[in-house]
Formats: sequence, C-alpha cells, structure tokens
Amino acid sequence: MSEKDLESNRFTGRMKRYAHVGSGVGGIAAKMIGSRVFGYSLDRNKNASELAAALGGLKGPIMKVAQLMATIPDALPPEYAAELSQLQSDAPPMGWPFVKRRMRSELGPGWERRFADFDKKPSAAASLGQVHRATARDGRVLACKLQYPDMQSAVEADLKQLDIILSLHRRMDPAIDTSQIGKEIAARVREELDYVREAGHMSIYRTIFADDDAISIPELLPDLSTGRLLTMSWLDGHHLLDYKQHSLEERNRIAKAMFKAWWLPFSSYGVIHGDPHLGNYSVRDSGDGPEGINLLDFGCIRIFPPRFVEGVVDLYHGLRTDDRDRIVAAYECWGFKNLSNELIDILNIWAGFIYGPLLDDRVRSIADGIEPGQYGRRQAFQVHKALKEKGPVTVPREFVFMDRAAIGLGGVFLHLGAELNFYQMFNERIDGFTVPALDVRQSEILSQAGLETAHAS
Repeated sequence: MSEKDLESNRFTGRMKRYAHVGSGVGGIAAKMIGSRVFGYSLDRNKNASELAAALGGLKGPIMKVAQLMATIPDALPPEYAAELSQLQSDAPPMGWPFVKRRMRSELGPGWERRFADFDKKPSAAASLGQVHRATARDGRVLACKLQYPDMQSAVEADLKQLDIILSLHRRMDPAIDTSQIGKEIAARVREELDYVREAGHMSIYRTIFADDDAISIPELLPDLSTGRLLTMSWLDGHHLLDYKQHSLEERNRIAKAMFKAWWLPFSSYGVIHGDPHLGNYSVRDSGDGPEGINLLDFGCIRIFPPRFVEGVVDLYHGLRTDDRDRIVAAYECWGFKNLSNELIDILNIWAGFIYGPLLDDRVRSIADGIEPGQYGRRQAFQVHKALKEKGPVTVPREFVFMDRAAIGLGGVFLHLGAELNFYQMFNERIDGFTVPALDVRQSEILSQAGLETAHAS
C-alpha cells in the first residue's frame, strides 16, 4: 500500500471516528445549549445517562478520556461524573487474523518464530490496546502489549469531542475553568500511544525499585518491542479486590506497598503514576498471603519539575503549622493565579481533604465511614458551591494528575479497609527533601531511561 493510500485510510478512519463520536456527543450538546439559550429545563441525570450510553458503545480512547474526566473532582457536573465513572475500559479485542497482521507490521515476516508460543486470545483488552501471553525461546513467560491499529486518528478525533464537552461545561457552569485540564489530559493520552516512552517509564520504575522486594516491575525485552508493541516479562498476581475479606494485617501490607509505589517516586524523583486504576497493578501472593504488588502499566506517568514537588511539600507543612504565607506560596508554585483570600479559603477545603490523613498522627482509615464511590464528593460539592460565588478559578495543568493520583490511591485504601499511620509514612517520604537533591536524582534517572527531553509542564 502506498504512503498516499495509508494517509487516505488514516483520514477516512479519522472522519468515521468524528462522525461516530460526534453524533453521540453532539446530540447531547445540542440539548445542553438549547436549555441554556431558550431557557427550557434539562434533565441532567437523563442527559448524563445518554452521554454515557453514547460513549460506552464506542469503546476506544474516548472511554479513557471520559474515565479520566470522571475522576477529577468538579471537572464535570456531578451527574455526568457519576455516569462516566461507571464506563468500562475493556474494548472489543482484535481477532487473531488482525493480531497476526499487526505483529507482522511491528516485528516483520516470520515474527511467530521469535516466540516459542503466542496465545491467540488476549489475556486483557483495554482502551488503546490488548495484551497477549507468550513464551520466549528461552522459556520465559512474556506479556505482549499490542496497540490497536490507527489509534492516533481515534485519539485525535476523541480529543476534539473532549474540547466540546469541556467548553460546554465552562459555559453552563463556569465556577472552574477547565481549559488547562483539557490540555493536560490531551497531552498524557497522546503520550500513551508512544510505547518507546512507556518503555522509558518502565525503566525509571525498575531503577527506583530494583532492591525492593515489595514492588515488582516487568522487565522489557527491547528486541521484541517497538513504538506500538511492548514485550515484557509476565508477572503473576491476583486482583486487589480479592483481598477485601482478608485479615487487616494482610490488607495493610498491600496498602503500604501501594503507598510506597506512588509516593517514593514522586518525593524522590518528581515522577508519579497518574492512573491508580485497579487493572494497572496486581497482588503477588506466595500462597501464605500477599508478598507485594506488581505494577503493570506505565503509559500514564507524569514527570514534574522539582519546584512543583516543593509546592506539594510546602503546602503540607503550611497546613500542618497553619502558616498562611507558606500555603499561598505553595498554591502559586503550582500555578494558581490571582488568588484572593476567599479563593485561598476555598482551595484549603480541598487541600484539607487531600492532606487530612497525612496530618493526623495516628493509625486510622483514609476516610472514616466513606464509601469508595463517594470519596471526595462532599468536599467537591463544597468547593463548587463556594466557587460559584467567589470564582472562577483556573486549575493548573500540573495539578490534574497529582490530584487524580491522590484520589485514586485513596480509593484503593478504602477498598482495602486499610488502617495505617499515613502521617508517619508520608513524613518518611519527605524527610530531608530539597529541590537541588531532587533535581540531581531526576536528571540522572531520566538520562538513564533515555528521557532527557521529558516534559516538565
């Protein structure tokens, strides 16, 4: 097929995607605009259900975008967030003929001879690709993560619809300016298409946890990997929810490993896993109980400038000592602008919720008496109500995945019913923190992973 034919196919695929996604989003958008312009009432619950149904039937990248939006408090009206959070990320898998063509395009003719065995049916299928279990020629068990075809076109089409959803929200409910949220989500979703970058992310985490028995990272096989195929060692594990009825000691063991897996890379290297989705890790078990966790996916990794990490630490200390000047400086370091005293008080509602368990020097649950699906909802409602009177506020880009990681990880602790001294664990992570030391460590680890040009914003 000629390059012209390939480009035509990509253009055709993009136009079909625009039509499919746009018809679902566009119809709902028309109702929202009509209610605003002509003043008739809109059943937001029904409209949200229709939007979720329209997107849910499509699968693909729009599912990932919708789920990301649903987990960022107040980025969408609560009715929409509740519906979109229920969307399933599993996509229809590629059939074997399709898989063979895709593998041939990545590894060339005779690709099957490079494996001792390759399962025809995927072990997992998600929004951007699927995973096949395979066996290497030397007997090692492998996981082959293969990207669906024409994902770049699908992503660009779906991100256009994200712009529509966010612009409608800004018009109808302008308490929070979501423009930077949209830019951040778009940048991270585009990065997830680049498996070479993801391989670099995996290298970062393997370096950080090389000597840690509680946290396992797959080993990349570079000779069997490309920009659209990642081949790595297979890590056996169990679903986290399988442990909900286990002893508190075992549940706490898993929670401690999760806490370390997220906050050690952030506090020491300025790197955070932005998607604590239940499918992105598993629990390693010897048969006598959990030994640790496996981190399985490294597409959604956020690398922060050291000064942003300093803002996170400073806000913690500012809240702990009630130092108003330090709190304000931290918000400004994050990128919040034009902060009045009223807006600072509103932001402190959310900061108090996120940091609350870390400020409380005792053994406790992450949020006493709160169901996982309701985690953060009350505080988000308070913030939204106050911002409608005193706002709007523009949410900085770098805040988005930091906030998402904190909320997602809190949900994990709620699922486990963990009871820990989060104050003690967090202070162990930030003890001795300095920007120059983090800057040196980050530069070294990015260089080792071949990510010298990693984004800082």
